[in-house]
Amino acid sequence: MADPRGFLKHTERHTPVRRPVELRLLDWKEVYTDFDKKTLETQASRCMDCGVPFCHNGCPLGNLIPEWNDLVYREQWDAGMDRLHATNNFPEFTGRLCPAPCESSCVLGINQPAVTIKQVERELIENAWGEDYVTPVLPTVQTGKKVAVVGSGPAGLAAAQQLTRAGHEVTVFERADRIGGLLRYGIPEFKMEKRIIDRRLAQMTAEGTVFQTGVNVGVDVTVEELRADFDAVILANGSTIGRDLPIPGRELDGIHQAMEYLPQANRVAAGDTVDGQITAEGKHVVIIGGGDTGADCLGTALRQGAAQVHQFEIMPRPPSTRAESTPWPLYPLMFRVSSAHEEGGERVFSVNTESFVGDGGTVTGLKAHEVKMVGGRFEKVEDSDFELKADLVLLAMGFVGPERGDLLDDYGVTYTDRGNIDRGADFGATGLPGVFVAGDAGRGQSLIVWAIAEGRSAAAGADAYLMGSTQLPSPITPTMVAQR
Repeated sequence: MADPRGFLKHTERHTPVRRPVELRLLDWKEVYTDFDKKTLETQASRCMDCGVPFCHNGCPLGNLIPEWNDLVYREQWDAGMDRLHATNNFPEFTGRLCPAPCESSCVLGINQPAVTIKQVERELIENAWGEDYVTPVLPTVQTGKKVAVVGSGPAGLAAAQQLTRAGHEVTVFERADRIGGLLRYGIPEFKMEKRIIDRRLAQMTAEGTVFQTGVNVGVDVTVEELRADFDAVILANGSTIGRDLPIPGRELDGIHQAMEYLPQANRVAAGDTVDGQITAEGKHVVIIGGGDTGADCLGTALRQGAAQVHQFEIMPRPPSTRAESTPWPLYPLMFRVSSAHEEGGERVFSVNTESFVGDGGTVTGLKAHEVKMVGGRFEKVEDSDFELKADLVLLAMGFVGPERGDLLDDYGVTYTDRGNIDRGADFGATGLPGVFVAGDAGRGQSLIVWAIAEGRSAAAGADAYLMGSTQLPSPITPTMVAQR
């Protein structure tokens, strides 16, 4: 453990400072300033000898959090990186993008601010990259087995890295022009600069993973070809169908899914030219959906120079502190302010959009009203109708499942009642030998930490199928899959 009295001596939680709003709105760089190394070591010393580390249960990856906190406190940063990589292929991703359910489960968090687990994780891996500790991990054997991974988001990348290191020949297929999935074309640059992905891809390439971009599996490569050329397939194609809002006026121009809008902004930030780009410049923007994707749209719109931005959420404003319905160690329902929310715009809770209005086929505004929860259902608040100007509307209400096209249809996969790919406890697609499912395609829209955990578990399932047994770790157990 770290300092046995650290949590008594250092009761304050310190996290990195965000750059001034007026400066960060001028660029697409990450919003946080550098964090002092000594301050981080002090923060790591707050980790308690709590007997039962509930943070393990809070983390889907089962990260060895107390161990690497102790190593950071003792300034053994290289050993800390090894502990970190033992359970997480991409701590630089989770250290930026994960909402840190581990911190919600921190025992210290019962009566003090929780340990800054996420920041320790991030600084550990950034120090490792800076010191050139992160090097290719080459397989010690070659099995001669070939595995195709469809999709290059965090689940697909985690599965690919694990299987490559186990000695299999792994090819990752991505239909976009660059590898990374939603990490590349969903997460804005200000939340994670894409150089973070590129340096990890360089490591994976050196280890032997093969990447093929611009390949739409099921069309450019048929299912028959996959079956003929590969011994196992992992479907990590994500949950990419955005939830729609079929109300009057939906057909008007100027109403877009968030995942039509965000990828274009990322392409422009990468130096591409996007013809007919959807941009918020000078526009009155309404974002429908109060989650992380909506916040990503908000930060993007502000950087593009929107005249005004409103973000709608049908749910009521959460309480300022942990709600009684989510006691420790559960992830708390509470009001949160992201970096994008600091930057501008207006958040509107308990509101429902009735219809869109337009002129000449283009959206000019919307009609909405307030709602209240009665008996588990939303009811309209009388005399609460209002209209709001809007010449760009972004739908950020979540995702409803993977795309059902040639790939999934030709494989003959079955689906759950939620529209996700059905699968067994070993992550194998039901009734399809050698076909495995990882990430949002099987789980539904979820956190990056779950995607990586599922990728690792699917890799273990595929390895066991190919070799008869596996030594690859599986952070998600069959019981966890069955209970979901």
